[in-house]
Amino acid sequence: MTLVVLIIVLALIFDYINGFHDAANSIATIVSTKVLTPFQAVLWAAMFNFAAFFLFKDHAVANTISKTVVNNFISLEVILAGLLAAIFWNLLTWWYGIPSSSSHTLIGGFAGAALMHAFAEKGFMPLSDVVASDKIMKTVYFIVLAPVMGMVISAYITLVTIKKNYWGRLSIMILSSIALFFMFHFFMNEKLETNLSKFYRVDYYKKAVAKNPDDAHLKENYALAKEHFEASLPFLSEYKSKGGDYVVSQVLANVDISDVKVNKQREIAERFLRYEQLKKDAYFNPEALPLLEEANRKLELASVYFENMDSIGQRETALKVAVVLGLGDAMTDKFLEKYKIDVGASLKKDLAKADNRMLTNIMMTVFLVFALVYYWVEKVRNPTAARMQNMFKKLQLISSAAFSLGHGGSDAQKVMGIIGAAMIANGDIIDFKEIPNWVPLACYAAIALGTLSGGWKIVKTMGTKITKVTPLEGVGAETAGAITLFLTAQMGIPVSTTHTITGSIIGVGATKRLSAVRWGVTRSLLFAWIVTIPVSAVVAGLIYLMVR
Repeated sequence: MTLVVLIIVLALIFDYINGFHDAANSIATIVSTKVLTPFQAVLWAAMFNFAAFFLFKDHAVANTISKTVVNNFISLEVILAGLLAAIFWNLLTWWYGIPSSSSHTLIGGFAGAALMHAFAEKGFMPLSDVVASDKIMKTVYFIVLAPVMGMVISAYITLVTIKKNYWGRLSIMILSSIALFFMFHFFMNEKLETNLSKFYRVDYYKKAVAKNPDDAHLKENYALAKEHFEASLPFLSEYKSKGGDYVVSQVLANVDISDVKVNKQREIAERFLRYEQLKKDAYFNPEALPLLEEANRKLELASVYFENMDSIGQRETALKVAVVLGLGDAMTDKFLEKYKIDVGASLKKDLAKADNRMLTNIMMTVFLVFALVYYWVEKVRNPTAARMQNMFKKLQLISSAAFSLGHGGSDAQKVMGIIGAAMIANGDIIDFKEIPNWVPLACYAAIALGTLSGGWKIVKTMGTKITKVTPLEGVGAETAGAITLFLTAQMGIPVSTTHTITGSIIGVGATKRLSAVRWGVTRSLLFAWIVTIPVSAVVAGLIYLMVR
């Protein structure tokens, strides 16, 4: 338990460091254009970093981070080593004023420590047996794609903004906002289906069957999960118009999901037996197999009560299962508390996480404000250079707030993923979606406090060394960065806010002329981005050997 507490404390320290390390991303352009003083800027950014807690409900990025490493190779020592390596690299790059990626150093550290753990226990193993290659490669692709997306979107926004014909510009803005609206509508529908699938554990059983093709029980569970999913799917179309309560009521009325409750009860029993830890022990040490077999025997005996709970009663079932598991009085009380299962409430919560309408409404409001401000300055009042400059300075307050929301929503989730992985490894929770509410609250608070501490060395690099930024270009860069972060967060991809805003700043600089961008500085930044994951992995591997 002491090690879990240490990991949580270190994770929040990392989150705090991430905040002041990445403060420059949120405030560099608004400080360099003198819209706000440095103190005002960090206060503004920190406020919206924390406000993201109320906006981002589906923590897909955190889930991706927590599943970067295959479950067998996740241990508290691995997580601790990965965190220490990430903190080391973050502080080193901050000291030298290099805007590296906090998310990539975290992923690199986690994966590197796991690979060393696998080597120490089993010798050389295929990479795909230790880390989730698809999640790692998706992250690697977006080392390039995130800044390119930021660059293209910022260049597009800047070129549209400088278009002299107001009505032509307005038409392009309307078409762009409609396209973005339907894109987020698509993301929401996809996530509703994904979260429904997770509720029935379709992917879990699919992977389990692939690993154990001869297990008839797993095949039966997989077929049943797919059947439930397909039967519930038609009701999702009513989610936006009638809400989660209606969808849940229709599912409960039309689909027999009693086996879902049975599976949840089994998961709780597994947690109290520390079943996942027993499986890991048996994987690394054959002498631990008898303990795993004993746990399986207890679960089989308990399954009789799980399947007859409706006739026995929930509390009575829990008491009988506690006896079978061999729990003492104190643990039995805890078991009774955990055993209160409401399947409908669980489904409603899972579906609500996919609801991105608030985020979509905020983006549409930003577009509307931009259009109205342009109309006021250019059509109602006589546009002058001074008025146009003041207009973009005011709009930059909105664009920087949007980027800070994206930064908080994206980066706080990465630490949530690490804390979630530690709690799963320790047996406190079974799946990431069970993560307690205090974890996201603490992570968003830590990153906001870190942002308040600033990061002035990197501000100089981001705000002045890459290219000189005007208020107009600051609006373009920050808006592009915000849109990129919102998009990737919806896809569950852990991208770097540093890479994103850097690409966005390059994009606005390149619209003037290519020579306006200091490509020498950009090349050195690119080198730092490329080496972050491998260096963090190596450092984490060495730390793991010491920690172990």
